[in-house]
Amino acid sequence: MEEQIVSKDELVEMFSLGVLEDDETRGWLLYGQEIQIIALHETDPKYMQDVTNAEYYKLVPVKR
Repeated sequence: MEEQIVSKDELVEMFSLGVLEDDETRGWLLYGQEIQIIALHETDPKYMQDVTNAEYYKLVPVKR
């Protein structure tokens, strides 16, 4: 899997469809592969109230 950028709505839809899931031992899983979810912001995070709330997110595979 390669890195991909998705919108907030797409991320929510991926969770609701079961494509993206939260595993207690491994973390975030996309099609069974462990990934990191990184919030992408257009403004400097120090000026934000909620740094986890972004319009776009980057999904990055975890290499082990």
